[in-house]
Amino acid sequence: MAEITLDESNFEDEVIFSDIPVLVDFWAEWCGPCRMLGPIVSALAEKYEGKLKVCKLNVEDAMSIAEEYNIENIPAIKFFKNGDVVEESLGFVQQPVLEQIIGRII
Repeated sequence: MAEITLDESNFEDEVIFSDIPVLVDFWAEWCGPCRMLGPIVSALAEKYEGKLKVCKLNVEDAMSIAEEYNIENIPAIKFFKNGDVVEESLGFVQQPVLEQIIGRII
C-alpha cells in the first residue's frame, strides 16, 4: 500500500478517525532531508501495511494543519493513535529509529 496524500479535505478521516495507528510525514518539496526520508517512509508503508497507516502531508499545501500541530521544522513525523499524537520524530532519521517507535505504538 502506498502512502496516502493528506490535505485539509481528508486529514480528519484518514488520521483522526483511523482505526489503526497513523504515521504522518510532514514535508515539503524543497526540503532536502524530506526527500531523503521519502524512501524510508515508503518502505515503512509497505512493511507495516494493515498495521500502520502511512500518510504524507505537504506543509505548503496544508498550512493550517501544519500550524495546528506546531510544525516549525521539517521533516517532522508524528504518530497518531486514536486521534492523538503519541510519538514524534524531528529531522532526518534512519529507518530503525522509526521502527522502534512503531513497535511501541502498534
